[in-house]
Order: sequence, then structure tokens, then C-alpha cells
Amino acid sequence: MKRSAFFLSLLAMALLAFACNKPEPAAPELSKAEKPMSLAKAGNGTYVLTANKWKAAQTAAVKQAGGTVTFSHQETGIGIATSSNPDFLANALANDAFTGAAADEMVEWQPPAHEVELEEGAVTPGDETFINLQWNIQAIEAPAAWAAGCTGQGVRVAILDGGIHSAHVDLDNNLDVAASKSFVPGFNFNQDVGTFWHATHVAGIVAAEDNGIGTIGVAPNATIVGVKVLHDGSGSFASVIQGILYAATPISKGGAGADIINMSLAATFARGGGNTGAGLLVAALNKAVNFAARNTLVVSAAANDGIDLDHSGSVITIPAQSGSGIAISATGPVGYAVGWPNGATNFRRPASYTNFGNSAIWVAAPGGDFVLPGNDLCSMPRVPSGNVVTSCWVFDLVLSTSRGSGASTTSYTFAAGTSMAAPAASGVAALIKQRFPRISVGALMNRLANSADDEGAPGHDPYYGRGFVNARRACTE
Repeated sequence: MKRSAFFLSLLAMALLAFACNKPEPAAPELSKAEKPMSLAKAGNGTYVLTANKWKAAQTAAVKQAGGTVTFSHQETGIGIATSSNPDFLANALANDAFTGAAADEMVEWQPPAHEVELEEGAVTPGDETFINLQWNIQAIEAPAAWAAGCTGQGVRVAILDGGIHSAHVDLDNNLDVAASKSFVPGFNFNQDVGTFWHATHVAGIVAAEDNGIGTIGVAPNATIVGVKVLHDGSGSFASVIQGILYAATPISKGGAGADIINMSLAATFARGGGNTGAGLLVAALNKAVNFAARNTLVVSAAANDGIDLDHSGSVITIPAQSGSGIAISATGPVGYAVGWPNGATNFRRPASYTNFGNSAIWVAAPGGDFVLPGNDLCSMPRVPSGNVVTSCWVFDLVLSTSRGSGASTTSYTFAAGTSMAAPAASGVAALIKQRFPRISVGALMNRLANSADDEGAPGHDPYYGRGFVNARRACTE
């Protein structure tokens, strides 16, 4: 079985784990992305419309065309409408009140995967049980940043993703439940399917608590806001656009008040396309990102196709190449647990699956990899005692929080992808924002880049962008 075949679809995740109540667990199987990205009409009579500004004239025009406005944003000129009128789209496009209109589309932003949970077990207060397994934290020198007082305190990071397991013991005290919100009809922000829950893993990388349990996030005192725009990895453009605009809106105006938006999701579409179809939807997403980026840092995963985004031809990967946000590529070691504690420390090696390109990548961050040959077993110590035993290549992935089964609040899962790299960069950005509360978005972007370690070709590199993120330097220099 070739492991690489399972990872080269958009944001495919290597998900595996082991039951810690077994002294000698069997080597876990690599999870499998079951199908490629799908694209289909939402089929629910939902439409995305754009205008220079959204005013009363646009609302009236929707009604005239036979629809009902369900969401509108004045400054971006984006509106969402529903209609059962088969002529609604043609009517809207014929009206000068709009610059474009398209039927909403449902997209698989995160292909599904099988996974098995990892249960926490006994701990000693003050020590994270799996800190030895978190090579990603070591790679970016996060402990030195914490020692200098940078923990993300007071910084708000919106996780635009699927559902977050709000009861998880490593997330519950950092999650702003009141501000968390779902834009997926019929589901709350803390609902999803399966036992992994992609958003839960991402949230833990940003801000798993410093509580002596499980893992610790890059910014362990940051506030997380769950913004559910996907369900089981899929979601409509309308949901993602609304989620971006909500996250970037100040609390005083009814929004999430996010300082940073993390989007560990991706899809690829043809460039252009005019004012209808996918082209209009991509353009509307760009408008939303550009609006958010005025006051909020928008961080996106670069995606896992292993392609050069400088030369991707007639297609565009979004939101990595959307508007004024930044895209993050992934790195990962090969053989971290082999011969522990003298295993590989090549944490900054470009991951085998990561997208790259000078025009797209802002910085690189730890995302994990899965290319170590074979299934030999390795053992790494838990804290305060005991060991984690599984296939050596598993330890090259990123460990973080997950949903688990039943009523579990202490489940953790290994995963790999630019989905895991983006929240590491978001976490470092949160450390910077804490240190410089009034920093502008542009200055925050530049400090994230200027404090990164130069890797690859001197200066700007297609795999590392402006460098590999360094939490210590971001906080202390």
C-alpha cells in the first residue's frame, strides 16, 4: 500500500492513532482520502449576488426577481438570497442593481478520512502528557516565546472550519462559546460527524491550553472562536463568505471580533469566468477576504497538491490565492522518533505534499509528513510516565486535539497537511499580536515574515516564502 497516494488530494489528512489503554497497540493504518474534491450545485435555491455596495436598491431588486435576502453586507456589496423561482438567476443578472450573480455551490474543501482516537490517560499537573511528541512546538521554538511572556493572551483567533468539540479539556477554557457561530443550516458550531473533527485538531494547534493535559498550542492563552462553515469537510461558498465577514466584524457590531482568521481548507477552480458560475463565486470570496484583511490577518493553508502555484495555469487555489490573505506551506521531519532521543531533527524539510510558489507562499510552518519507509515500531515517553508505541513514521505527523468517540473530552489524533501548518503560523501571529496589540495587519504580516528563519534560497523561496516561522524571534526580537 502506497501511503503517498492517500495524501495528494486537497488537504487530505493522515489520520491515525492508538488506544493508550493497551500496552502493545497494533500499528495503526494510514487513513484514506476516499474521494477527490467534488463540485456540485447546492440544489437548495441559494444564490450569491454582488454589487458595488449593498443598499436598499439591491434588496428590492432581489424581491423583484422573486427571491428573499438571507444575508447582505453593505461594504463588500455581497448578498445571499434564496428563491424557488426558476427564473430568479436570469432576472437578477438582467438587473443593473447587481454586478454579478450565481447559484451557490457546495464544495468538498476537506476530503474525508478514517481515523481512530487516542485517549489521554493519567497526568501530572503542570506537564503536558504528550509534549515529547510535539516536535512542531519544538521546531518553532515556542517554549522560549512562552518564557518571554508571549502566550497569545487577549488575542482572538477565529477557526473557520467544521465543528469544534467545545467540551474538550484542552480547548474549553479558551473557547468563546458566546461568539462562536455556525453558518451551516441545521447545525450548531460544535456539531460535526465522525471522531476526528478537523476544526478541533486545528484549534488545538493554535491554542490547546497549558493545563498539564494532553497537548499544548502555539498560543496557549489565546481565545478561540469557532466559526462553522463546513460539515463533514464540505460547505457552500455562501457559508464560507458569511463566516469570513462575521469573523472580521467587531464584537460591538455583532461579529466575532477576530484578530486572526485561520482557514485550513482549500479548493481549486478555473480562473476567470465572468460574473456568473464559479468565477463569480471565487470573485465574491476574494471580496470577502479583502474586506476582512483590512483589520484582520487572514491565514490559509496552501493545500496539498504538491504543485507550483506560480505556474498552475488556468486554475486558482482558494483561499490560498484569494485577495490579501497569506498562504502557509508545510514542513515535516523524516524519522523523528527513530532512536529517540536522538531522532531526526529535520523539522524544516519541505513536506512531500505541500503546494509552493513565490507568488503564493508567505511563510512555512510545521505540517508533518508520512514518507518514512516501513512500519517499524518506535517508542516515545509520555509525561510523567509510560510510553507511546506505534509505527515510527506516525511520530512525523502533528499531534493535536480531536473529537474522539462517545462522550470523550480527552482525545488526540495525529494528522499531516498544510491544514496543520496554517494554525501554527496563526499561533505565532497571535504571539506577535499580544506583544504589539495595536499593530496593523500589514505590520503583523511583515513581522511574521521578518522574524522567520531564512530557509532554502536566500530571501524569498518558493517553498518557504519569506522563511520558517519562529515564535521566539517573533516575540523577543
